[in-house]
Amino acid sequence: IMKFITLIASILPLAGAFAPTPAFTSSRLSTELYDASIQFVKGLEEKVVPDISMTRAVDGSSGTATFKFANPNVFDASTASQGEVTGMFLVDDEGEMATTDVNARFSNGKPQAIESVLVMKSPQEWDRFMRFMERYAEANGLAFTKAG
Repeated sequence: IMKFITLIASILPLAGAFAPTPAFTSSRLSTELYDASIQFVKGLEEKVVPDISMTRAVDGSSGTATFKFANPNVFDASTASQGEVTGMFLVDDEGEMATTDVNARFSNGKPQAIESVLVMKSPQEWDRFMRFMERYAEANGLAFTKAG
């Protein structure tokens, strides 16, 4: 798995995207991968799978991941009592990565979408993010598509 992650990290000098793949059928073949979740309210898993685009500096020193959620469940009336959005938290068996760069988009006064940006300031943070994405992709039936 580490060779695969290293390979992915080495072929992403410019940009890429994780997006849902309708034809993909998820079956967990490896016991090495664990569940990963995205939360806007601690303890409340976001059920909507985002579009994720990534950029990385050519020298690998930094990168960003932009998450776009259409009608996330954090806006549902049934979840309002669970708390307020305080950031975006990427949670897996290794721990948590977080960002407070979270913006909601409104239409007619009602929240419609969330866009959040995670900035990685070192190759180690990038590698950690890629390990999270491997777990999140496996758990949610996502596929990697390199930008052309």
